[in-house]
Amino acid sequence: MASGLAPVSRRRFLQSATLVTAGIVAPTPWLRGTLAQASPPPLAQFDYGDVVLASDLHQKQLAATHAVLMGLSDDSLLKPFREMSGMPAPGEDLGGWYHHDPNYDWHTFDAGFAPAATFGQWISALARHYAITQDPKTRDKVLRLNGLYAQTISGSFYENNRFPTYCYDKLVCGLIDSHNYVGDPQAIPILERTTDTALPHFPKKAVEHGKAWRPNKDESWTWDESFTISENLFLAYQRGAGERYRELGRQYLDDEYYDPLSEGHDVLAGRHAYSHVNSLCSAMQAYLTLGSAKHLRAATNAFEMLSKQSFATGGWGPGEMLRDLNSEEVAASLTESHSSFETPCGSYAHFKLTRYLLRVTRDSRYGDSMERVMYNTILGAKPLQADGRTFYYSDYNFQGRKVYSEHRWPCCSGTLPQVEADYRINSYFRDSRGVYINLYIPSTLRWTQDGAQVELTQKGKYPFDSGVHFDLKTSQAREFAINFRIPQWAEGATISVNGRRPQTPTTSGAFVSIHRRWDSGDRVELELPMTMRLEPIDPQHPRTVALLFGPLVLFAITATRPAVTGAELLGASRVDQRTWQIKTISGPIKMLPFTEIEEEQYSTYQLVT
Repeated sequence: MASGLAPVSRRRFLQSATLVTAGIVAPTPWLRGTLAQASPPPLAQFDYGDVVLASDLHQKQLAATHAVLMGLSDDSLLKPFREMSGMPAPGEDLGGWYHHDPNYDWHTFDAGFAPAATFGQWISALARHYAITQDPKTRDKVLRLNGLYAQTISGSFYENNRFPTYCYDKLVCGLIDSHNYVGDPQAIPILERTTDTALPHFPKKAVEHGKAWRPNKDESWTWDESFTISENLFLAYQRGAGERYRELGRQYLDDEYYDPLSEGHDVLAGRHAYSHVNSLCSAMQAYLTLGSAKHLRAATNAFEMLSKQSFATGGWGPGEMLRDLNSEEVAASLTESHSSFETPCGSYAHFKLTRYLLRVTRDSRYGDSMERVMYNTILGAKPLQADGRTFYYSDYNFQGRKVYSEHRWPCCSGTLPQVEADYRINSYFRDSRGVYINLYIPSTLRWTQDGAQVELTQKGKYPFDSGVHFDLKTSQAREFAINFRIPQWAEGATISVNGRRPQTPTTSGAFVSIHRRWDSGDRVELELPMTMRLEPIDPQHPRTVALLFGPLVLFAITATRPAVTGAELLGASRVDQRTWQIKTISGPIKMLPFTEIEEEQYSTYQLVT
């Protein structure tokens, strides 16, 4: 939650290739201003319950956060709504940002900053968890909390709230997820009442950060995020909430932001990082809902610009601000800041944006980007605590550490539970011809293909090992395609079916399609060579580099900045499954991926001699 460069050429996508026995699935073509006539429809998502994860890293994260949410009392969760609506408000106050303080001093940026702001996100996360597990206690909590919230709906909540559209947006998300995944029959009626009550307290169109729209209010009242809300409004329309939500989604599109982006002008610098990347998801929904090619161009162009100011981890926005590509600011943050990437919120926006872009374009690089952010940022986040301690920033300083935010229940406590549920819907996609495997996570996917029940089980120790294999079960033999994402870095990748390799070579940086008649017992073996490589932080600082192994950034565990050469980094050797070591003149240095770091001091980048 918050606060130009030279034009960047728009990526021109290659024309789609026809699926053959084995071939490359090229990205969808785009013409300037219009969608190419030959473009296939977007890939479809699977449901949360279609994918069962078998990864301890992912499952442990989900279980820990879900336990925290289930342990929060109903009265505590409803307390700020009740207080702001003039109702009796029993129960313990959660404190932190969730707390309501009518005399809040905005200069403190502490307890009382955003009362009840994460409620809708927590409802959303619980609804998604129910879709995964079918746990009746989770469903009961969602239904109960929605009913209690409905009793508190009041204009005073919005009139006396610094973030009326921000809070509304999260409530929309929670209610449509309750409708979609829990089957709450009251969710849409509650949404209608919420919308009727909230709208009189909103600006008439999207307003950027820092622009006043409510008279006689201090600066903090300009930090609301009406420019991000169209995504969930369009989703509400798609899920049957009514035509008004499509029109509201259109009304709050931030074309002051999207118009220059659609023309290739980089206007990211100086904007709040998470909220403006999140706003690009609204642009993607404008394309998916309204068919607006302009908004698709804005999102694809912005992703190109964002990629050029990202860290090797995939994270972006040091100090929560997007930067000028040609400035020294991103490199300078390695010594001047410990607030490098707003991790749960940023990864949530990043995953949504890359998921939309991948579905529309079928371009594997969006999966590469999603994978990098997953393994190097959010999957290594410290767990949410029952007292509201929340992991907020990843720290890429030369003297970095993992720490909790000094604020309890900040915005990242809302997005973290949603991110952890969404690993499943990021992993696989489908079209009428078959499935796309995007993330290599031990898991089982179940779906129906032309009337046959199909089960695809993925196993392996990726990304700590290069091999991934897939076992297929099907009630009847069927012909369809399985498309495998081959990362850009995986030169020399190989794929075999039942021990035999297809004739078509496997190309990195694309989806490779195996289209055949599949039967139970079929096995696919994928080998993604894990090579060491160095990535500079930017072109201006070629000696400031990060060491990568496949999709993993390896962090130097050291109390002082090491003196090291590029050759020494590239010569890193394996100590065990998840530990590497480099040998330097001054002694060995342990190298760990982000998921394995606990309390140690580390350095993301090394200055090579």
